[in-house]
Amino acid sequence: MHKNHRKLCFLLLANVALNSVIFSARATDQLHGEALTLNVVVEQAQLNDPWLISNRHTQDSIESLSIAAGTLPDPKINLGLANIATDTFDFSQEGMTQFKVGVSQMFPRGDSLAIKKKQLAIVGSQFPFQRQDRQARVAVVVSHLWLDAYKAQQSIALIENDRTLFEQLADVAQASYSSTLGRTRQQDIVRAQLELTRLDDRLTRLNQKKEMSEKKLYEWLNEGRFHKTDVNKLSIPEFNIATQLPSIKMINETLYTSRSDVSQQKLYQFLSNHPAVMVFDKKIEAKKVGVDLAKQKYKPEWGISAGYGVRDDSPLGQERSDLFSIGVSFDIPIFTSNRQDKQVQSAVSEASAIKTEKWQFVRKLMAAFETQRTQLLRLNERQTLYNERLLPQMHNQAEASLTAYTNDDGDFAEVVRSRIAELNASIDALEIDVERQKSIVQLNYFLMKNVKEITLDNHQTTQSLGEKQ
Repeated sequence: MHKNHRKLCFLLLANVALNSVIFSARATDQLHGEALTLNVVVEQAQLNDPWLISNRHTQDSIESLSIAAGTLPDPKINLGLANIATDTFDFSQEGMTQFKVGVSQMFPRGDSLAIKKKQLAIVGSQFPFQRQDRQARVAVVVSHLWLDAYKAQQSIALIENDRTLFEQLADVAQASYSSTLGRTRQQDIVRAQLELTRLDDRLTRLNQKKEMSEKKLYEWLNEGRFHKTDVNKLSIPEFNIATQLPSIKMINETLYTSRSDVSQQKLYQFLSNHPAVMVFDKKIEAKKVGVDLAKQKYKPEWGISAGYGVRDDSPLGQERSDLFSIGVSFDIPIFTSNRQDKQVQSAVSEASAIKTEKWQFVRKLMAAFETQRTQLLRLNERQTLYNERLLPQMHNQAEASLTAYTNDDGDFAEVVRSRIAELNASIDALEIDVERQKSIVQLNYFLMKNVKEITLDNHQTTQSLGEKQ
């Protein structure tokens, strides 16, 4: 082999090891900036969610209505002149002429006030569960966006790391082709340049994905990360995604990784405590109280009234007594078949409809849980396959093809193919790792009791335990 060719190939082999060191140093340098970890992004998104504020206002509104609903209606005051003579309009002419002051008060049917107050209180009690479910859903959505951005960022780093290697390959091919003793052909040079172009295209597409994921994260981070610089201008600060992939802690690892089918009854017991399911329970409870409220329509509505009439003395000076009157009124629910009966039937049907909606929702949760659990099991298998067999084999193949080419016993095209295959395998392994974390986050959403459990990092758990010890 030509001396210069052998020297360049030696440098190429050394560059493989050097690139890994450069890659690690580059990752460390990125952490010196503002690197956002998954938990930081999730917490910021939950703090900035305007939906939670709106939900609290709605709860305050319902609770205020609950207090108002338990209060008697306002009494009514009546003022008037009665029995005044129309020929003279003399207040003292007729004995029945009087100035009347009356007051009346209505009493709703049965226990309607107490039941309505109870119903609204139950309706208001569902909102904390709604907020907890919303925070959990935000954690899942934002986690997926962060992980998508992380995957694109790390894929870019892997390609940029290998791009230097392909540039070295192109230089070796060019030097070998220029040498009269080299075995490189012109098509090898073209192939090397083509692969560089393809890498540039992949980098462009990955940068696009990364930027799109980051822009979507702005929706959740802008309240805490935007700062006003002018009345009509907002600046958006740049941020970096942390370079360490979190290891999300499984809430129930035994259940997630079980090879046997999960009992539907056991799974229902887990899901029955989910905040979203608890919302349905509160709605059902409120509808049941609504049935009791409808039954109060069979009872009469009562009213009481009292009046005081002031009379003037007679024209002869004889004193006339003032008059006082009192009365009670009530209705008689007799024709109930087309009103009260139907109202009760409607209330019962509404309660049954909510029960059906709850069961449909729980079925969806159970199906989604099993889907994610199956996906996690397969991802675990693929992760083991890649880490223990495929990645080492790809690396050995790439090293062997490069060594063979260095010793004039291999083909340049095979060197390029093996390096591309190794790069693709590394990116595939990264995607598997990221998808595993997505599945774990989604599974944690189904079984969480506390929102923070969804994205709890094993690294942080270990550090916290170490600090306590």
